[in-house]
Amino acid sequence: MTTTLEATKKRFFKIEELAQFDKRQGKKTIFYETEKTAGAVWCLEPGQEIFKHAHTTSDDLWICIEGTGTFYPGNGEKVEITQGDLIISYPGQQHGMRNTGNERFICVGVAGPIPMDLVLPEDNQ
Repeated sequence: MTTTLEATKKRFFKIEELAQFDKRQGKKTIFYETEKTAGAVWCLEPGQEIFKHAHTTSDDLWICIEGTGTFYPGNGEKVEITQGDLIISYPGQQHGMRNTGNERFICVGVAGPIPMDLVLPEDNQ
């Protein structure tokens, strides 16, 4: 038997329908949220970024769909990322990135458990 809640939960999504860009700043579109996890599509024009941050109790998985960029795992490190890369940040690990390529960048993020806190490193403030 299917409950009303189960019947309303969408299970299939298309990146091209979720991807939204903003010329002023990177755009985050949350496409699902449950009691345990949430998913978002991040869209960045060249030069835009996902600010450096961490979550004290949540994992954050990023799946790079399109473009290239620089990932910031903390301690001043930089890692080049591109389409096809998967990046997991465990609780307490810094993550952030900048679209350093010449084309648009899209990644899907899946995080949990929620609710998630937001911890900014001192160099963001």
